[in-house]
Amino acid sequence: MSHESTQPGGRPDSEIGTAWSRPKGQRAAGPGEPDPWVSGGVLFAAILMLCNGVLAVLQGIAAVADDDVYARIGSYVYELDLTGWGWIHIILGALVAATGAGLLKAAPWARLAGILFASLSLVAQFLFLPYAPVWAVIMMAIDVFVIWALASHQEATV
Repeated sequence: MSHESTQPGGRPDSEIGTAWSRPKGQRAAGPGEPDPWVSGGVLFAAILMLCNGVLAVLQGIAAVADDDVYARIGSYVYELDLTGWGWIHIILGALVAATGAGLLKAAPWARLAGILFASLSLVAQFLFLPYAPVWAVIMMAIDVFVIWALASHQEATV
């Protein structure tokens, strides 16, 4: 007796060993079909990029407008005036937010640009660690998720 069932498309789909990987009755993505987990991850990454970009712009404005918002640090290898860091965050944040909006509209350029800008954001947040350590670590984790979601997404080919 076979444990395979035939789906409406005529393809066999085994239910054995899938209890932890997908809900009962949901078939696995076939060759050329995008994985629903990754597709949902791209949508979530786009929303995170949009929010991350807006927050980075606000973070940059706070650094440019009033240098008293962030703590003063001593000697730091990557020391840059807070106004300089503010402008870096404003420009990078605007690019990240625009790319997140492009991902939401499924623009063809947005996926590679998203990987690039999330990587730059990751580096910028790492270099900004002494000024806002907890916030920088949170933003770095978000950037890592965005890079993973955009890099692992595969377009459907039929």
